[in-house]
Amino acid sequence: MHIFYTPDIDQNTYTLNEEESKHCVRVLRLSIGAVVNLVDGKGGFYTAEITSDNPKKVSLKILNVVTAFHKRNHYLHIAVAPTKNIDRIEWFLEKATELGIDEITPIITDRSERRVVKEDRLNKVITSAVKQSIKAYHPKLNDAISFDSFLKTPFQGDQLIAHCIDNGDKKYISDLIIPHQKYLVLIGPEGDFTPEEVDLALNKGFKPLTLGDNRLRTETAALSVCFEINYLNR
Repeated sequence: MHIFYTPDIDQNTYTLNEEESKHCVRVLRLSIGAVVNLVDGKGGFYTAEITSDNPKKVSLKILNVVTAFHKRNHYLHIAVAPTKNIDRIEWFLEKATELGIDEITPIITDRSERRVVKEDRLNKVITSAVKQSIKAYHPKLNDAISFDSFLKTPFQGDQLIAHCIDNGDKKYISDLIIPHQKYLVLIGPEGDFTPEEVDLALNKGFKPLTLGDNRLRTETAALSVCFEINYLNR
């Protein structure tokens, strides 16, 4: 199955951009009459036939459209401190997209080791994972934002913060969420959130979350949350 990401599709015909056209013709060696699939990132899954195999602008005729393709029964937003090694956050984005996630926000905290994020590069990782895992929904990647500013953004749903401070009142995800809802989870940097940041989040209505006794890297903790919430919403 050959899948192309076509977020601007809105008609019965479509022309791939030059990069995708070259990949289609030169790499995949597809020609006129070949059937491919398109996803628009908003739930649309298209079956299309190649009508022109120009390596600079492949033309397609739409044969069939499925809306809300594999729409999930919940909404997951993870706000995570970007890691010093960008490869690790790219790994998280790839695997989270495969498992199922709706929105990601890089948050800059007091102990963040990385304070600059190239969203274009990260979006390419997400898009590649969307195509590889046959997803019709493209997760939204927001611009990096300071922790304090992020907490001012309203969110309607369950709000959790994972941290390592031993205050005895943290609970597991399964004890904190109701299935088929919206969830926002905060994941801190390698050095964890500061006590002041945790208090600020708790005062904003976030519930304290434990991911168990093991010490996890930032990207592992974020992926663990992604897996468990998807598992609980099967």
